[in-house]
Amino acid sequence: MSVLKVDKRGAVAILTLNRPDSMNALSNGPDGAEIAAACDEVTADPYIRAAILTGAGRAFSAGGDIKAMRKRDGAFGGAPDDIRRSYRGGIHKLVSALYHFELPLIAAVNGPAIGLGCDVACMADLRIASDKAKFGVTFLKLALIPGDGGAWLLPRIIGHARAAELLYTGDVVDAETALEWGLVSRVVPGEQLMDTAMALAEKIAAQPPQALRLAKQLMRRGATSDFDTIMEMSAASQALMHVTEDHIEGIDAILEKRAPDFKGK
Repeated sequence: MSVLKVDKRGAVAILTLNRPDSMNALSNGPDGAEIAAACDEVTADPYIRAAILTGAGRAFSAGGDIKAMRKRDGAFGGAPDDIRRSYRGGIHKLVSALYHFELPLIAAVNGPAIGLGCDVACMADLRIASDKAKFGVTFLKLALIPGDGGAWLLPRIIGHARAAELLYTGDVVDAETALEWGLVSRVVPGEQLMDTAMALAEKIAAQPPQALRLAKQLMRRGATSDFDTIMEMSAASQALMHVTEDHIEGIDAILEKRAPDFKGK
């Protein structure tokens, strides 16, 4: 069974972590390459303009495959240098594919998002949570550290102090706490989660697709670049947008007081 199920609904792709029997646990083996390939396929589709990431069953993702860790074979076996290389080709490839995903990505967190699962949700641009969702970065309970980039990303989302509290205590917080801390942008009843995520994704997908992808790139680069670099990127990107047909369509729609029809040209 594929670790990631891809469904396309109009201009929106729904990416579903698809191991419900194991609460969507993720391995340090071929999962990275499989998810990276699926992400490349979706972003290469010119008709897809936004995406939703969610989990099958009752969990978003319980994180890394603990049973595989216990066996100490495969990607979790060998000498430390072997395991380091496994992380680079496995989990790192997985989270990098999601972080660098070209389209706006909404994480619809339907249940527990723990350890690697929480960090995977953080790779999305924004997160919507079911009232049944829970979040935790519980690596220290396994005598591990965040091996997936979470130590870099989580403080940028909720601030250093709260990220440190989650990591150092291993506490799991509920959806309302996640909302208060800025980890998610809204909490909805579980039965409304996908409808809410889909409505938001469709609203995003109605934007001009070329400008939308460039806007995401500026947001991503803005997290690590200095002001002057972003200003130069903005000028170059804006110059490209000014010569698109969508730019003229946007102007015409405003002047004619109608909804725009962006074609991606």
